[in-house]
Amino acid sequence: MLAIIGGTGLTQLDNLKITKRLIVRTPYGEPSQPLIFGEIADREVIFLARHGRGHTIPPHEVNYRANISALHLHGVTEIAAVATVGGISADLSAGKLVIPHQIIDYTYARKSTFHDGIGQPVKHIDFTEPYCPNLRAKWKRAAEAISEKVIDYGVYAATQGPRLETAAEIIRLERDGATVVGMTGMPEAALARELGISYAAICPVANYAAGKGDNLHAIHYEEIIANLNLTMERVRNIIAELVKQNGFNPDVVPVNTQCG
Repeated sequence: MLAIIGGTGLTQLDNLKITKRLIVRTPYGEPSQPLIFGEIADREVIFLARHGRGHTIPPHEVNYRANISALHLHGVTEIAAVATVGGISADLSAGKLVIPHQIIDYTYARKSTFHDGIGQPVKHIDFTEPYCPNLRAKWKRAAEAISEKVIDYGVYAATQGPRLETAAEIIRLERDGATVVGMTGMPEAALARELGISYAAICPVANYAAGKGDNLHAIHYEEIIANLNLTMERVRNIIAELVKQNGFNPDVVPVNTQCG
């Protein structure tokens, strides 16, 4: 079973034929919204908006554990995430689509593991490749099939939010090797790995990060939303092709150990 997690600009899938909505309770609380079951290209998928239907949950308050746990409880084996970012590298202007291959985590005080609490054994997951290479390749093939250009590499800097970064912070992130910056990439990816779920993201670039490109002195949120409105239809089309191409047989267990 494939799940789509939508972020800023993607709180619903217009091309999803909804079959049911399901309120789910997990040991970690309730997810951001009821799980939405439906079909794209006659194939069943689950959709979840990580910020909630009305985009009311800020990045640092998303219950990532409940979201991933709820999907796992309902048979999800692969998560195709959509995560809006700011471009740090000079070539990553608004409208570009990035499939990152690495993450640097700058978040703090988030519930970032299922393996904590009294009596819980310590577990160290391999996170050398935080995104599943197989699922990243599927994202790329789907985009190419509909003639959408994607950049199939990138280092995602996960910051705390909800404020945007200072220009000095972006300089630091760039010095660390980051090429894009967002607020929701972690602990989402790590939690999926803990539960053996293949996970990969596509990142629409909404704007240049602070101090970059045309945002040397300020970032205007209205411009971010306008850019996303133009980009998200392309993302929806890639998602439809992703589902159509691959089928995502829930009985098939990923053989790549980096996929969960």
